[in-house]
Amino acid sequence: MFAKAKSVTVLVAVFLTTAALPTPASGSEWGCEVLLCASSSNPSWRGVPACHPPMARLISAMKKPGFNWPTCPEGGTGSPGYERYAECPEGYQVRSRRDGDGFPRKGDLCIKTVNICQGNAHGLYNSDRQRRCIQSVSISRPLRLEPYFFDIKNDTSGKTERHWFGLHK
Repeated sequence: MFAKAKSVTVLVAVFLTTAALPTPASGSEWGCEVLLCASSSNPSWRGVPACHPPMARLISAMKKPGFNWPTCPEGGTGSPGYERYAECPEGYQVRSRRDGDGFPRKGDLCIKTVNICQGNAHGLYNSDRQRRCIQSVSISRPLRLEPYFFDIKNDTSGKTERHWFGLHK
């Protein structure tokens, strides 16, 4: 694992050193810089000084109307995916609460059903009591710290690997 992370870091450094030469970067080159930096995991792009300029450019460009992700056709990826929420804790299921207009929000809750009377058995319960014992417990679904991802095919194994990244500094 360490060797893989080190090789990614070396690859990022070599590519970005070459890309940082005085020639202006085309959209594809910038997209490849973003892809290489975003897929760096140990350290993340924040720990690679050569990644700061292309990622700062990306963050700035995202604030402008009509923004389109820079892509890297050579990397076999398009725009990244985005998943705002992390998985629910074990035992919980994803559900949605409704907004002020009555429309469901997209999977913003984690809910599980619990028996609050379990362990307090004092004889037989009638069905009304049993229904009162079963309650739903909900928590807000956790947000991902790194909600963006690229799915990149590993040429060695042939498997697709998901690389998560965030854009906070």
